[in-house]
Amino acid sequence: MVYGRKRLVASAVKNLTAVSAAHLPKFPPPQAAKSPKLTGFDAQAWGAVQPPPPTALSAFAHRIGLGAVLTDTDVLLQACTHSSAQYLHRQQDPDGPPLATNAQLSTLGNALMGLFATEYVHASYPYLPTRVLKAAVTAHVGPMTCSNVAQEMGAPPQQSTTYQPPLQRSDALASIPRSLTALIYQHRSLLSARQFVHSYFLSREVDIRAMIKFVDPKKALKEMVAKFQRDPPRSRLLKETGRFSNSPVYVVGIYSGNDKLGEGFGASLKMAEYRAAEDALLSVYLTRTPSELLQLPTSTFPLGIGDVFREASEGTYVPPQLEQAEIMYASGGRSGVAQPRQPSIA
Repeated sequence: MVYGRKRLVASAVKNLTAVSAAHLPKFPPPQAAKSPKLTGFDAQAWGAVQPPPPTALSAFAHRIGLGAVLTDTDVLLQACTHSSAQYLHRQQDPDGPPLATNAQLSTLGNALMGLFATEYVHASYPYLPTRVLKAAVTAHVGPMTCSNVAQEMGAPPQQSTTYQPPLQRSDALASIPRSLTALIYQHRSLLSARQFVHSYFLSREVDIRAMIKFVDPKKALKEMVAKFQRDPPRSRLLKETGRFSNSPVYVVGIYSGNDKLGEGFGASLKMAEYRAAEDALLSVYLTRTPSELLQLPTSTFPLGIGDVFREASEGTYVPPQLEQAEIMYASGGRSGVAQPRQPSIA
């Protein structure tokens, strides 16, 4: 009997981290005393649904800098419990109360993180195309980034095979930072939640240049120059070497009037002109607002703890000039550039 009990303890706590057998309530459970064939008791599944000790949750809150904000370990446990664990909990305790999960917290946190990331990327890169803006927001606060941040925070690993329907481990981990953002918003303020997202997500460098691809940069540059009512772009050969050799190099610049927009090189004039047009487009799209001039719309919300509707002094904010939408070239003639009317033939 003693040997069987030890084996049951080892099997039950196999999937748990930092959990002692003394912390487990009522061990072994009543259904474990009978034959597993009759009760359907699974020691590993039972161990997976056991909550970590309050000390582990408190240490987790202090490790991520929220020890003074999230003092209730039950609320913190709910933020770390994915909704897919409900199925396993019902199997082990069908008559017990429903499991508190982070389904609603994760939804609220995802919306807040999207808000903070969108306003930050748009304020930092005001000329960025819409599709690239969406890709940059996903790179900052998307599912994979949230999953990686959760692992860096020290969130316990979750087995995807124990959930119904099957769930990716990264999706379960991604819900934790989202839920923490929602809790900070509820217990503190929107500005505190924004500070949390900026500290853990928006402070990371993202290679936005690699997200911008052009099918025909010369045509895109022509339409962008027309949008700003500048002279049409012209290509000029700046330098060349080895024209009659096996490895020639050409340097081409693209100008609008007397202003050089971009420069590129290549083994052919066509390739150099392609790279020059691409360089001109990137110099506009990747124009970044200096950090000392960066202003966010949420800075108008009042400071302090509480909701944003209370009577308090608002922060100062000077809205930037709205930029025109990017040109969607190669879109069936609906690029947005005003074309001269063709004379009608009677």
